Amino acid sequence: MVDTSMMDLYRSEVEQQAAVLNDAFLVLENDPAAGVQLEAAMRAAHSIKGAAKLLDIPIVVKLAHVMEDCLVAAQQGRLILSSDAIDILLKGMDVIGQISVFDAGPEEWLKLNQDHYASVLTNLETIQSLKSEVAAEVESNQHSALAKDVPAHSSPVSQAAPEMNVADMSMFELFRVESDQQGRVLNEGLLDLEQDARSPERLEPLMRAAHSIKGAARLVGLQAVVSLAHVMEDVFVAAQKGSLVLGGNQIDVLLRGVDTITEIARFEGEVNGWLAANQLRYDELIANLRAVFEGKSPVTSEQTVSAASAVVTSPQPELETVVAPAPTQQAAAKKQDKSTAQPKERVLRVSADQLNRLMGLAGESLVESRWLYPYASSLQRLKRQQTDLIGVLDSLREHLDRERGSDTLVTLARSAQKQASFCRETMADRLAELESYDRRSTNLSSRLHREVVKSRMRPFGDGVHGFPRMVRDISRSLGKDVQLVIQGETTLVDRDILDKIEAPLNHLLRNAIDHGIDSAEDRAAAGKPAKGTITLSAYHNAGMLSIVVADDGRGVDLERLRRKVLEKKLVDESMAETLGETELLEFLFLPSFSTKDSVSEISGRGVGLDVVHDVVQEMRGTVRALTEFGKGTRFQMQLPLTLSVIPALLVEISGEPYAFPLARIDKILRIENEIIQEAEGNQFFTVDGKSVGLVSASQIIGMADSVELEGQLSVVVLHERNGYYGLVVEKFLGERELVVQVMPEQLGKVQDISSAALMEDGSPVLIVDVDDLLRSVEKVLRTKRLSKVNAVQVEDLPRKRVLVVDDSITVREVERKLLESAGYAVDVAVDGMDGLNALRMGQYNMLVTDVDMPRMNGIELVKTVRQDPTLRSIPIMMVSYKDRDEDRMRGLEAGADYYLTKGSFHDQGLLQAAVDLIGKADEV
Repeated sequence: MVDTSMMDLYRSEVEQQAAVLNDAFLVLENDPAAGVQLEAAMRAAHSIKGAAKLLDIPIVVKLAHVMEDCLVAAQQGRLILSSDAIDILLKGMDVIGQISVFDAGPEEWLKLNQDHYASVLTNLETIQSLKSEVAAEVESNQHSALAKDVPAHSSPVSQAAPEMNVADMSMFELFRVESDQQGRVLNEGLLDLEQDARSPERLEPLMRAAHSIKGAARLVGLQAVVSLAHVMEDVFVAAQKGSLVLGGNQIDVLLRGVDTITEIARFEGEVNGWLAANQLRYDELIANLRAVFEGKSPVTSEQTVSAASAVVTSPQPELETVVAPAPTQQAAAKKQDKSTAQPKERVLRVSADQLNRLMGLAGESLVESRWLYPYASSLQRLKRQQTDLIGVLDSLREHLDRERGSDTLVTLARSAQKQASFCRETMADRLAELESYDRRSTNLSSRLHREVVKSRMRPFGDGVHGFPRMVRDISRSLGKDVQLVIQGETTLVDRDILDKIEAPLNHLLRNAIDHGIDSAEDRAAAGKPAKGTITLSAYHNAGMLSIVVADDGRGVDLERLRRKVLEKKLVDESMAETLGETELLEFLFLPSFSTKDSVSEISGRGVGLDVVHDVVQEMRGTVRALTEFGKGTRFQMQLPLTLSVIPALLVEISGEPYAFPLARIDKILRIENEIIQEAEGNQFFTVDGKSVGLVSASQIIGMADSVELEGQLSVVVLHERNGYYGLVVEKFLGERELVVQVMPEQLGKVQDISSAALMEDGSPVLIVDVDDLLRSVEKVLRTKRLSKVNAVQVEDLPRKRVLVVDDSITVREVERKLLESAGYAVDVAVDGMDGLNALRMGQYNMLVTDVDMPRMNGIELVKTVRQDPTLRSIPIMMVSYKDRDEDRMRGLEAGADYYLTKGSFHDQGLLQAAVDLIGKADEV
C-alpha cells in the first residue's frame, strides 16, 4: 500500500498538471501548432508519468506515456492534433483524474473499469504516430551499457543548457525539491546498503530515486544531472541483478554522486558556470561511477573527497515551510500494511513569512482576549462599592425606622434600597455574562495560538537526516567504525530551533567521533564492541526540549582536564584542586580551549564547544556535559519548545515590570538580612555550598543606584561561567507565557534587553537579555562599587481578616496559606454551620466558602448571611468544583459577590479576587 501522505502529494500533482493539460488542449484545438502550449502539455504529461512511476501506478504511467509521445510527435511536426485527437487526449486526462481520486486504489478502479480503460488506451495509441526517443527510454526496463550513453572520451554535458524563462524557473524550484527528497532517500538507502549490500529491498528504492532524479533533470534540461543519475541507476540495476556487489569504496563513489547532484541543484547560477569550475571533478566522478558499473576499483582524489564533504555539511536553503507531517524518507519505497495505515491528511505549502505573520496575529489575538479580565476585575470593584452603598442605605433606613422619621423620608429610603438592590442584581447578571464571554474568548484565542505554534513545528528527523552520512564519512577518514543511532525522530521541534541547532549538533558529533570514540584496539582491550555508537536523541521534558548526544567512547579524563586548566592558567593550583566534575567540565565550553595537543581538520582548535555554548544560550537554553571515564560522554541541551513563546518570570524593578526567561534562571529566593555577608566591599550569601554575589537589579538596569526594600529580599539567581549572581528585585509578579515581539530596528541593541512582549492588559514588558545583563554586572564590578542592598524591617500593621469555610482540609490549608502569604489574617471553619457561628462571633472583612458541605451547604450559608442585618454587607467569594454556568448563577443569585472554580484555581486568581473584593491586606 502506498504511503497516504505520498498519495496526497500525487493527487495534488495530478490536479495541478491536469489543469495545465486542459488549458493547453483547448488552445491546441484552435491552433494545433502552438509551441508554448505543446511544450507545457508535454511537460505536464511527463510530470504525471514520473509521479505515477514513483508510486508504482503502471496504468497511469502507460496512459501518460502514450499522451506524452503524441505531444512530442506534434512538437516535431509528425502529428497534427485534430479536434478528434484532442477529444481522445482529454478523455485520457479524465481517466487519469478518476484513478487518482478513487479511494479504493488504482487496482480496484481498473477491475471496475477494465473495458473503458482499454478503449481509451487503444484510441490514444491510434493517434500516436511515432514514439519519441525520450519516452522510449523512460518506458524501457532494459538499461543500456554505460558506453552507449556516455562516450568514453567525451564529456556527457558538452551541450549547453537551454536558457530558462520565468515558467522554467518555477519548474527548476520543483526540481530542487525533488532532488532534495530523492537525495535523502539515496543517502539513507546507501548507508543502510553498506550493512547488507545484496538486499533487493534496499536496492529497489535507490534505483527508483535515481530514476526520478533523472526524469526531473531531463524535464528542466539539466543534462549533467541526467547523465550522472543515469549512470547511478545502471549501477543499482546491475547490483539488483547480482552482477556486482557494492562495498564501502563503491558506496563512497555513489554518495559523492548524490552530493554532486545536490550541489548542482543548489547552484544559483547557470549550470554551465558550475561545470566550468568543476569539470575535472565531474569527469572524474563519471569515470569512477563507470568503473563501479564495470566492476573495477574506483580512483578517488582529495579534491573529490573534500568537495563531497562540503556538500554534506553545507546548510540547505529553505524554500518554503510544509505545514503537514513529513513523510518518512523511504515512504515511497516501503509497502505498508493496511492495518497500520494512517488516516489521510491533506498537505498545504505555506511560506515561512506567511506563517510568521500568522503567528504574530495569533499572539495579538491572545493578548487582546486577555484585556477583558482586568476590565471584569474593575467591574468587581464597582460591585463592591455598590455593596457598600447598599449597606449605607440599609443603615439609613434602620436609623429612620428607629427615629420614626417622616413617611416621606422612609418612602425615599425604601425606594433607594429597591433601586440599589436592582442595580446589584443587574450588575451581577451582566458581570456573569462578561466573565463567561471572557472565558470563551480566552479559550478560543489560546486554542488558535496553540494550533499556529504547532504548525511551526517539524519532526526532529527533518533536521538531522544528513548526520548519519557525515558520521560515516568522518569515521572512515579517521579509520574508525562508528554508527549513529537517532532516537525521537518524530519529536516536534520549532522550525527556527531546528535550523539553529544544526551547527551545534555538527560540532558535538564531530567531537564525539574524534575525541570520544576510542580506537578499535582500545575498544577490544576494554571489552567493548568493535563498532562505536553515538546516540542522538530528542524528547520533550517538563515543558522543554531535551537534545542529547552520547557516545560509548573513552570518556573525559578529569585529571588530565585539570592539568590542562592549570597549563592554560585559567585557575591557580589551589583552586584547581577543589574543582568538582561539573565545574571541570564547564571549562570545555570556554573559547580556544581544547584537550587535544595537535590540530587536525576535525578538531583541536577549541572552537566547537564554544560555538555550542553560545548558540544554545542565544536560544535561551542551557548545555551541560556528563562523563564516566572509560565508558563515554554525554552532552545534554535544554531548549525552549519554541522561540516565539517563552515561559518567563515577571519581576518588578524600580516600579516597572521586567521578564526573565525561566530557562536562564537558576533559582529564585527570599532571603533575610542576617545571611548576607560582605567581602572586599561586596555583598554575597551562600546557598547549596556556592557563594552568590548580591547585586541591586535597579542599579544594573540603570534606574537607580540603590533601592530601599521592605521585609525579605526577593532574589533572582543567575549563573554564568565566572560564578553566580543574585539580582535583588522589588517583588516577584508571577510566571507568564509571553509572545516574543522583536524590538524595532531603529532602536538598535538595547542594553540588557533582548525583546519585548505584551501583558494581558496590553501594556508592554521588556524581556531581559541575561547574558548582556551579566556582562553589565561584571562591568559595574570593574568600574565602581555596587550599591548595598538591605531590607528595612517594617512594623506589623492591622491586617484584614478572612474566614475560609470548606469541609476539605487540603483546600482549607491551600487557601489559608495563599491568603496569609498576601498578608491577610485567616481563620478557618469546617462546614457551613461552623462558618456561620464564626461569623457571628468575630469581625471579618470577607467570607470564602465552598458550595457542597455537610450540615449547611454554601448556598444556604450565603442566603443566611444576606438575611442577617449584621452580616449581610460582608463580601462573599464562593469557590467550587462546579464550573457550569447554572452553578455559577445559583451562587451569584444567592448573594455571592464572586464565584471562582477550583478547576481553574491558581494562586493569582484567588489573590486577585480577594483584592478586588476587599482590597489589599494592609489597606485601611
